[in-house]
Amino acid sequence: MFENSNRETLSKQANARLILDFFHRTMMHHALWFAEVQHQLGPEKAFETLRDAWDKSSSIQMTRIAKTLGFELENGIPKPLLELPDETMEKLREALAVNWLANDGVWFQAVEFTRGMNDAKRCNDSCWGQFSPFEAWSIKRFLNLPENPGLEGLKQALNFRLYAFINEQSFSHETETSFIFQMNQCRVQNARKRKGLADYPCKSGGLVEYTTFAEAIDPRIKTECISCPPDPHPEEYFCAWRFSIEE
Repeated sequence: MFENSNRETLSKQANARLILDFFHRTMMHHALWFAEVQHQLGPEKAFETLRDAWDKSSSIQMTRIAKTLGFELENGIPKPLLELPDETMEKLREALAVNWLANDGVWFQAVEFTRGMNDAKRCNDSCWGQFSPFEAWSIKRFLNLPENPGLEGLKQALNFRLYAFINEQSFSHETETSFIFQMNQCRVQNARKRKGLADYPCKSGGLVEYTTFAEAIDPRIKTECISCPPDPHPEEYFCAWRFSIEE
């Protein structure tokens, strides 16, 4: 018989692994549903459906888990999470953001080591074309931004990206119709720097990432790359981008 083939006699460790696998399967099914609705019905309908499906599904799932594990919910949020000390909550928030970045790197290397750098970058850039609009949509919901919040809305949204909680970034040269965004410290590039490696050439991905993010926040916003590796850059930042709206 195969290992763990009898679900009635699973060890505690095997049961725990199966529970975590159930979380993974649910997460993947959720993402695949969104991908297929987007493919069949288009991005606008996909995000409308995601809004309705996630609001209902997350409530159902959290209520059932809370009942099973015996913890209370407060406005749909686990009370034990709300009772964490502020410092612990901030550490958890950062850990989740770092996990996101690590997951991105693992996927990149999984393709790179089997198919080569060209295919890895191609998949990476296409993935950003899907993830950036989703992250923008998610942040707009979280911040309750209006449909077209302009440059001020984009600045707020940039401060709530996953990257914003693990990198150092800043805004400069602001006018009524534009501002410059700089990534002053980058976790990925800093790691390469410590190893004596050249900057990772992320410009192709960055063009997709920042352009689609800004357009998803407000379609009137234009994105221009000032500098991004492999471009040369000053010591104070790794990449810089100008966002503008025509008067």
